[in-house]
Amino acid sequence: MTIAPDSLDFGPRFDVAAHSSIGEGTRPRSENQDNYLLIDVNGEARYLDKQQLAAQQVSGWPQGHARVAVLDGMGGHGHGREAAEAAVAGMLAMPACVSLDELSARLDALHGFLQGVFGADSDLERRPGTTLTLLELPPGGPALLFHVGDSRLYKVAAGKAQPLTVDHVPATAFAMSGLIGAPEWWQQVHGEHRSQISQAFILGNAFASPVRLEDPLFPLSAHELPVFLRHLADRRAIELDPGADYLLATDGFWSCSRAAGWVARWPQVLAAGKSAAEACAGMFTEMRVNPPPELHSDNLTAVLVRVRPAAGTDETALPAS
Repeated sequence: MTIAPDSLDFGPRFDVAAHSSIGEGTRPRSENQDNYLLIDVNGEARYLDKQQLAAQQVSGWPQGHARVAVLDGMGGHGHGREAAEAAVAGMLAMPACVSLDELSARLDALHGFLQGVFGADSDLERRPGTTLTLLELPPGGPALLFHVGDSRLYKVAAGKAQPLTVDHVPATAFAMSGLIGAPEWWQQVHGEHRSQISQAFILGNAFASPVRLEDPLFPLSAHELPVFLRHLADRRAIELDPGADYLLATDGFWSCSRAAGWVARWPQVLAAGKSAAEACAGMFTEMRVNPPPELHSDNLTAVLVRVRPAAGTDETALPAS
């Protein structure tokens, strides 16, 4: 397991930790193709390089700004890990962003640049890709979400784990076309294990055309999404609630046949940790010691953003988070 050390400083508002491992199950993967990125309020960064913890000071990083992300590399000729590493390198070089428009423009440009690096071939079997679920954390404002793929952001508070992102998978395309409704979508996305994906960073998207992979990313905005998913646009500002946990995670955490019951255990697991580091580690311990039934072995990566209670709040009186 690779653990981001406690030495990072996310200011008075946030407590942040990240863990990554090759995974659990009867046949663990031979390589960890996941990655994560933490940049704290002083520009200190932590991420994975060749599956090992790496550190860097980001030049010119504005005091008080932060960035966190999870990535799940995939596809191509075994270059999923390299794709995720290249995306992390690009985000390390990307300036801090204070608006959704700026964040989107810079990440869309990075996506296009890395397509050139890995080859412009739009054949799904040849071009690698990576999921990317990112929170930009400007000081004094809401978090800025940028989401591509089937990693997820969850809010864990008041005893519930609530998904805040939409998986980029065929079921979502079917829902966008009106072919399935909310119950069917929820069952296929959150009730079953499926390995197909319809969009990834670097890879491109299969939303724009049903017959070929397109190079650009296809943001799922409120306009494209069905009514029951319109509040979960890929690129939006999110007010982070004091006392809540926000978990960014790769799909190894719910790669099982009945994921809903397992996800329902997360609030209790996270609440047992006094710090973000303890809570995040507890997720991995629970996966190892008490895994969900019919677990499909996959890499596991999680970033936990714990929002500290507002000043003057009695933390012991808050609901479990």
